Amino acid sequence: MVSTSVAQSEAQLLESLSESDKDKLIDALDFVTPYYQEQSVITGQNALAFSRGVASTLAMLRTDVDSRIAALLFELPDLAPKAAEQIEARFGAEIADLVTGTRRLLRLRETALTQHDPGKGKDAADKAAAQMETLRKMVLAMASDMRVVLIRLSSRVTTLRYFAEVKKEDGAARQYASETMDLYAPLANRLGVWQLKWELEDLSFRFLEPDQYKRIAKMLEEKRVERESFVVNSIARLNSELKAAGVRAEVSGRPKHIYSIWKKMKGKSVDFRELYDVRAFRVIVDDIKDCYTVLGIVHNAWVPIPKEFDDYISRPKPNGYKSLHTVVMVDDGRPLEVQIRTREMHQFAEYGVAAHWRYKESGGSNFTAQEYDEKIAWLRQLLAWKTDVTDAVVEHEDVQKEWVEKLKSASIDDRIYVLTPQAKVIELPSNATPVDFAYQLHTDVGHRCRGAKVDSVMVPLNTRLQNGQTVEIITLKAGSPQTGPSRDWLSPEYSASTRTRSKIRAWFNAIDQQQTLSEGRAMVEKTLQREGKTAVNLEELARKLGFAAPDELFLSVGKEEFSLRQIELILREQQPEPELPDALQITNKSRASSVIQGAKSGVLVVGTDGLMTQLARCCKPAPPDDIVGFVTRGKGVSIHRLSCKNFAEMRNKAPERVIQTTWGDQVRDTVFPVDIFVLAQDRQGLLRDISEVLSKDKINVIGVHTQSAKGQARMSFTVEISGTSQLVKALNAIREVTGIQEVRRQ
Repeated sequence: MVSTSVAQSEAQLLESLSESDKDKLIDALDFVTPYYQEQSVITGQNALAFSRGVASTLAMLRTDVDSRIAALLFELPDLAPKAAEQIEARFGAEIADLVTGTRRLLRLRETALTQHDPGKGKDAADKAAAQMETLRKMVLAMASDMRVVLIRLSSRVTTLRYFAEVKKEDGAARQYASETMDLYAPLANRLGVWQLKWELEDLSFRFLEPDQYKRIAKMLEEKRVERESFVVNSIARLNSELKAAGVRAEVSGRPKHIYSIWKKMKGKSVDFRELYDVRAFRVIVDDIKDCYTVLGIVHNAWVPIPKEFDDYISRPKPNGYKSLHTVVMVDDGRPLEVQIRTREMHQFAEYGVAAHWRYKESGGSNFTAQEYDEKIAWLRQLLAWKTDVTDAVVEHEDVQKEWVEKLKSASIDDRIYVLTPQAKVIELPSNATPVDFAYQLHTDVGHRCRGAKVDSVMVPLNTRLQNGQTVEIITLKAGSPQTGPSRDWLSPEYSASTRTRSKIRAWFNAIDQQQTLSEGRAMVEKTLQREGKTAVNLEELARKLGFAAPDELFLSVGKEEFSLRQIELILREQQPEPELPDALQITNKSRASSVIQGAKSGVLVVGTDGLMTQLARCCKPAPPDDIVGFVTRGKGVSIHRLSCKNFAEMRNKAPERVIQTTWGDQVRDTVFPVDIFVLAQDRQGLLRDISEVLSKDKINVIGVHTQSAKGQARMSFTVEISGTSQLVKALNAIREVTGIQEVRRQ
């Protein structure tokens, strides 16, 4: 009895292989048997039974001999390390690579099972789902050969079968089942390996919801005789119809999957008796034309239910599945589901990506080499979550071809997936370094990063990370004076991510700005001391000089955009009259298209490309003003109006830093801030009248300061204009307002 069982098992292992491949597989089996016979794998299953089970599952999928041999060998490094050293020499580099890749994926089990509890609530559930999706991506990224994923899926099916056989119902079994539902069943679905998907789901469901599983299984068993009798009679009737029509077809009952039945009962809130696919059969024909012929025969034999018809041949599912699905109402008034497909479609539906190795190896005419490569690229791309196929893509053949070509030329492995010490998966660009990893965790972690360990070994910060590695960042304590990135990290050698470099630049920009601010403050304070005006109101001084706040004045001075001579002149003038209570200051939001908000100014530095430019705050140039540039310290080129007094002071001090500039092509709708001074007889409604004039000319006012004294109003407007021609028109209009004595651009 035992020898018969062993012979059957061995025959299953060798199924669909050539004689030479059978010899290779038997050699591998003989090689591992002495090492496995008396040992167990981590789940408690006998090692020999486990490895044969994995290889048999791959044989069911009709995979090649190399993947089956790898399935027999991948436990050797744990159970017999010395024997494992012989794998490449004895079986070749390709099988050794399959073993290595499979073992890397096996380590993901520890990753998935050591995920920290995300807590409760919708946010926690969303985070857990996002992390599991990233983990699925990681599985693909770690598998340079898709057969590695198939071996891993077969390994998990074998383990769950063993748990079911020994009736293991403890927490470990539920943990394996939960991981399978979250990670491996979705992967099997994405690859289109539905045989494994359905079995993974049913076995997992058995451990996660044992009561529901038993209830549905019992209902299926109770109706089994009646259902099978009905299906047999329906098949006989359809076979008769097909024979009369001259259509060659295979008609068979369709297996029932408990988990899918439970999902439909739960999702549609329907009773077991109302489910369409409890009674179902499948028709397999030679070509697509026959599919539609059979559909017509089925609809003629029974009454179709219109809303339950799906044509997945003309509009395949995103994972490549093709078939005709229809539901008909039979004589007893209950529904019957019928699936119709070609043999090629059936192979893909049952074995998915695994089917392609069978066709390629046997030289079958159903797939050319190019079609095979396209299918594999397409499935890998789909699994990597790069894109989804929409109905619009597959409706037109030319669009579909273009899409396939794009997929073939697209980079599949442009992301890598590494782990934190807590087993959280982090997604990074290819060629990422520990610096990228640190900033991906948190900006503060990046700033405080001072070293890294990869798989517990210290490495340089410019080390290129690989899929599946565990990375630990060594940081300084928060608040340490040494905290901060190195400028070297801005080079591609240390950071592959533009996001990383952006955060590093932001750090140095903030540091530079703070330093410039401090320097400018010290320079202004020194000038005030020299002039004996230390008690001056800095807010008022900044406003008089055309700045919204003292810090803006300090920054401009620190950047050498503003001459201290201008401050001295203001301080030596007659003290201004005290501000009266009716002084008014208004600010408004700038347009998104304003250069203040980052819009391009269009300034060109003659003879040089790529220099950073900024419009000076002191004179606020706008097209087509005559402009000139002044090279500041570390802040690019400051652009002034040629008539700017402040620029004249700086030119006299450092003429070598003057640079010729001109206006380039202006970006459409870009606006520039300018200041307007108005002197008028004070009266009620004056501000409203001027504002109406500016609004009529579609000029946005972003700042107003008014002050009244002795019947006169002094008003400063900061407005946004597209050019000085618009400004001239506005100034002329303001002059027509009653009571205006003087109006000019400041």
